[in-house]
Amino acid sequence: MSKDANITAFLDGSNYAVVGASTDRSKYGNMVLRTYLQKNMSVIPVNPRATEVEGIAAVDSLSDIKETVHGISVITPPAITERVVEEAIQQNIGHIWMQPGAESDAAVAAAEAAGINVIHSGPCLLVVLGFRDAH
Repeated sequence: MSKDANITAFLDGSNYAVVGASTDRSKYGNMVLRTYLQKNMSVIPVNPRATEVEGIAAVDSLSDIKETVHGISVITPPAITERVVEEAIQQNIGHIWMQPGAESDAAVAAAEAAGINVIHSGPCLLVVLGFRDAH
């Protein structure tokens, strides 16, 4: 699939999670979460150090999410992203969007080997969905 087709497949679902969601509004992990909210998309913040992000109850990990998740946005350091991909494989998550800076060759390879639609090396979800920073 082309990158555009991968993005369309990623966005053609419901129930998303943001791994690396941040309570700090200046961080990408917060902006990505707010982008989903601005588009009225169902999203769950994943952050083991927060109880909620942007008024939404946060979970510690993907395995703590009870409903089916169509896709995840990952905003974590590459070594953490590799663990996130392993967890996504276990949870049968079919779509992963690694935000610029989160990807590693090992994480991309593991996701692709598992048959996951993985978006990496740009573009950023903020650009594709048109994030508006309205404090």
